[in-house]
Amino acid sequence: MEASSHYLNYHLCSDDQLNWSKMQQLDQVKEKPVPLNMGEVLRSLFIFIQIDEWTLMEFSLCQNFSRAEDVRLETTRARFSNLLKRHAELTERLSRDSDKSVFERLQREFEAAHASQTQEICLDGEQWNDGLLATIRERVHMEAERKAMVQQGDAASAPNLPFHEKITYRVGNKIICCLDGPRIGVQYATSFAGEPCEMFHCVLESKSFLEKMTVLEHTIPFFLPIREAENDYLSSNAMKFIDYVGDLLQAYVDRREQVRLIKELYGNQIGELYCSLPYHMIEFVLADFNCKVIVSTRYGELVSTLPSTISVLAWPMHQHKKLRTSVAQISRKESHGNQLVPARLAHAEDALRSMSLPEAFAEIVLSMPKALEEAFPDQS
Repeated sequence: MEASSHYLNYHLCSDDQLNWSKMQQLDQVKEKPVPLNMGEVLRSLFIFIQIDEWTLMEFSLCQNFSRAEDVRLETTRARFSNLLKRHAELTERLSRDSDKSVFERLQREFEAAHASQTQEICLDGEQWNDGLLATIRERVHMEAERKAMVQQGDAASAPNLPFHEKITYRVGNKIICCLDGPRIGVQYATSFAGEPCEMFHCVLESKSFLEKMTVLEHTIPFFLPIREAENDYLSSNAMKFIDYVGDLLQAYVDRREQVRLIKELYGNQIGELYCSLPYHMIEFVLADFNCKVIVSTRYGELVSTLPSTISVLAWPMHQHKKLRTSVAQISRKESHGNQLVPARLAHAEDALRSMSLPEAFAEIVLSMPKALEEAFPDQS
């Protein structure tokens, strides 16, 4: 209560601005003993909130809030940045922990299928087609039927079924095998710069040839559109679905590793860095120059490794004369003093459009001093 009274007396422009009714309510709060129940606590808090609202309303009539607003914006920005960081850490931990048991179980199952295989076939080009996938489905159903007969005690009928070898198919970064029951397993091996990265799994259920296959379980990150891909492709073209998921995972790992690499190599030159979960939106600030350079990239497709929309803007820290962009002369009416005009760095955008992120970053850093000198010739 003493803090609220001090806050009130300090901020009001004059004693006349606080009317008699408000003073009476404040005196009631000061004289009232410590509340003994929640109702009294809430009532006291409500009175203090009302007083604070009156104070802020009257203070706004006699003070300039520009400086306070700047401080408030900086505070909000710092809190938001911290929230983004905590959200990213929590998301990574949740996605890793939730899939851990499923990943370990499926990994053991794929290893068992690989150990029991009688043959591994590597497929190239046209060898991987819908006909082969139909053959795999047939093998899965025949093996499931055989095991069902054995479990039901009808071992005499089981030998009448044709025996199929346990074959594993390798297509690019994918391994396709038959799992127990009417299931087809697809294991995706991702890599970056020739080095292996994570393994991902997708298990397809094939109940019968009359029903479409469905995704039974998987270890694909939740923020990648696996269910949308299932609805778009799996019912009409299962081979296209399998290939698309492989491209989706490899592109995601490639974008993520590119960001990791620039953080390792150029972390001291990056002021701020923001990424979406699939790494299809990346934005960072270069802090090692007299200008504030903001780089924004957007990937139009989640299977892309090069961005489709790029923006590199340099904001001068100080303005001495009229500034111009690197593209064309810009004349604007000055309002509220000199208005800073950013420069678009076309050379940096071209580098990001045609190179990987680490390569483009190195090119941008090397050419940045000259580009800024051309963009802002009047800057000292």
